[in-house]
Amino acid sequence: MKKGEQSRLIKGGIASIKRSFWSSEMAVMATLALLVGLGAGLGTVIFIRMISFFNDLFFGSGKAIPLPFGTYVILMPVLGGLIVGPIIHFVAPEAKGHGVPEVLTAIATKGGHIRPVVVLAKALGSAITIGSGGSVGREGPIVQIGAALGSTFGQIFRLNERRVVNLVASGAAAGIAATFNAPIAGVMFAIEVILGGFELRNLSTLVISAVTASVVSRAALGDSPAFSVPVYSLNSPLELPLYLILGIFAALGAILFVRLLYFMEDVFDKWKFPPYLKPMVGGLGLGILGYFIPQVFGTGFTTISLALTGNLGLGILLLLIIGKLLATTLTLGSGASGGVFAPALFIGAVLGGAYGEIVHLIFPNLVAPSGAYAMVGMAAVFAGAARAPITAIVILFEMTQDYRIILPLMFATVVSTLIAQQFEPESIYTLKLKLRGIDMRAQKQENPLRELLVKDAMTPIADVETVTPSTSQAQLAHLFQGTGHHGFLVIENGELYGVVTLADMERALASKKAGATVKDICTRNVITVFPDETLDDALRHFGVLDVGRIPVVDRGNPHLVVGILRRTDIVHSLSASLIDKQQRAQRMTMIQLESQIGSGLLEMNITPADAANGKTLGEINLPNNCVIVSIQRGGHVVVPRGNTQLLAGDRIIALVGDGNSEELRKAISDGKIDS
Repeated sequence: MKKGEQSRLIKGGIASIKRSFWSSEMAVMATLALLVGLGAGLGTVIFIRMISFFNDLFFGSGKAIPLPFGTYVILMPVLGGLIVGPIIHFVAPEAKGHGVPEVLTAIATKGGHIRPVVVLAKALGSAITIGSGGSVGREGPIVQIGAALGSTFGQIFRLNERRVVNLVASGAAAGIAATFNAPIAGVMFAIEVILGGFELRNLSTLVISAVTASVVSRAALGDSPAFSVPVYSLNSPLELPLYLILGIFAALGAILFVRLLYFMEDVFDKWKFPPYLKPMVGGLGLGILGYFIPQVFGTGFTTISLALTGNLGLGILLLLIIGKLLATTLTLGSGASGGVFAPALFIGAVLGGAYGEIVHLIFPNLVAPSGAYAMVGMAAVFAGAARAPITAIVILFEMTQDYRIILPLMFATVVSTLIAQQFEPESIYTLKLKLRGIDMRAQKQENPLRELLVKDAMTPIADVETVTPSTSQAQLAHLFQGTGHHGFLVIENGELYGVVTLADMERALASKKAGATVKDICTRNVITVFPDETLDDALRHFGVLDVGRIPVVDRGNPHLVVGILRRTDIVHSLSASLIDKQQRAQRMTMIQLESQIGSGLLEMNITPADAANGKTLGEINLPNNCVIVSIQRGGHVVVPRGNTQLLAGDRIIALVGDGNSEELRKAISDGKIDS
């Protein structure tokens, strides 16, 4: 064979291998997941060492600064905030806060696209924040760094949106796996928090990334568990009620953490002060607090270990609950960078430890040491805040490598999650998206009937015409003729007696039962539904029974009728839900467009009193940097042109630059704009 032919065969073989590789989704995604895991693992090692470097720089070298005793403890967080503020504000605003909401926002509004510069800004900003004493965790930044790496790979190889989101979640899983030495928990975190649900096609990439990142982290940082704890177990089944109460307290602690964090963010956001200087102010508050309670500085892993081994007294444990809440919310609320995972574990550990100390004083021969309750409290508070109970359970097992306390751990964690969900529907991660107008749960809904409840669709009993068992056939016939209804509820002494239909009366007339009343002809065996059932469940009864109405009864008293559910009620409720869903989808489209073009979208209704009413777009003195992109008229969309006339009732959508919203409103309302 000639050399030229041999070369062509080799090139052809390589080209064939490339085509086979790129045509196999499994091969492509597995390879990229491996690269994301390697990158996230190496990034975790570098990031942790950056934190150590800055911590030594601020609190090691900082002690050499000739300042009055202890003053450097107050000034170091201030200096850290002074450095971090400009990095975040001018380089990557996405690096502000605890990171995970920004990842979720990128998935919801940008198809998972995250700017590569976020990796650098998040790593540097968070390392300085934590190194200078910021009361935040390192896992949030690592999640965002891993997610940004996954997004970058997806963009480089021009993958579709589904694949990019998959790699983003894989990067998040790798980040958790590497920082906590917990690969299973990393996968669970990505499923519960980032993706919001399980899909088999995502599992392989998540596992590959998490395992790879964990191997890299273990090779560089060691294979020991994150916390070394004594052997704890359930002393007696009688302890379970005590762990249930701990779950309740953990839920309250989680709710307080979420609400205080967003309250503090709101306070700083509304404050008219240069944004890049706000972390410095937060650092000052943190420094003063840390001067009196130094345990609140940094990630707090040392203090968590002390709580887990029962080496902290009741007084300091109670103090640290409030101290850590204030320290973390000051740090993140002012605009610094860091995670909330570790602070949630810290708060849970000291809350559980304090609770354990109290119950151990009351039942010294019954309960386990306070460290056992600290361990359970860690998982329960995080689960309540993040709404990720499986992640919380698994990560505690992986971080401590102790399985014996798994039963109370699962019990308290689920209790905490359920109670927190009842009082605060959004998690610490999704609440920020909700405030931005992004509803992650609504995007995942497939069957709206599963989200609608009977009580929201039914006709209340006060608006329902009913009959009694003593109603005569003549009276019943008159009611059927006068109302046009085909059935009535039969009520006796305020309780459900049965249902009578037009078919029941026709059968009675055919049998020529003279003097029969509703009591003689009605159906007593009636299928009912409860107000808290979904319409999807209720609709099954209609199909099985072939009826047009079903009584709605109180769950506590099945004889007490609170309303009636008709087929038409379900149709009207579903119609309203679909309209609402369409409006949310339009809102999401607007948010995505704003995110991509960097300008705002403004919606306005044209009223009869507006100067623009009856004028064409060419006749309106529109401000600069303003374009009318859509006109909704009735159920139709009118394409805007210069000769398009605006009419009262029109809803316009305009693309406006910064500061032009008010000028556009004036142009529409009175025909003038500020010069």
